Amino acid sequence: MADLERFRVLLTEANAVMNLVGPSTLPDYWARHVLDSWQLLAHAPDALTWADLGAGAGLPGVVLAIFLKGRPGAHAHLIDSLGKRCRFLEQVTVELAIPATVINGRAEEQALTVDVVTARAVAPMDKLLGYAQPFMDRGAQGLFLKGEKAPDELKSARLSWHFKAQLHPSRLTDGRGHVVQVRGLRRAR
Repeated sequence: MADLERFRVLLTEANAVMNLVGPSTLPDYWARHVLDSWQLLAHAPDALTWADLGAGAGLPGVVLAIFLKGRPGAHAHLIDSLGKRCRFLEQVTVELAIPATVINGRAEEQALTVDVVTARAVAPMDKLLGYAQPFMDRGAQGLFLKGEKAPDELKSARLSWHFKAQLHPSRLTDGRGHVVQVRGLRRAR
């Protein structure tokens, strides 16, 4: 709890000078950000290695790393293409001593093998699957936090991709969000 509270303080301070999350969401930090991120662990309880694409504010990656802290072999890769966001994430990972590595680069260019690839508020599903494909080609499952338009995004993504997907209602937000679980990803011909 202390790590999550310290993360709240760091996020609030950083958000005052750069746009990491919508300022109106900070008062609802625990439900909107922490619990929303935490729920992913229930969909992959044995997963130890995670890649958070477009990690930005550290959601869900930092929250996952906090909950994975102390589990042997657990690690989160926080990937973002913007240097200033990576500097923020570096500060957080060092200060909280969480099992995470910050990678300043494009997600689709990383050669990592992980159990789960995740993202929140990065891109529409068809584009997000392109970022996630290298990880999924190496065996990862996708767990993506999406909003109320998730069913429409999946429908659009099927024009470019073949995959198996399960749409789980978010258990901890306002009921409009979803966890989209994706496996067996390949490009449509």
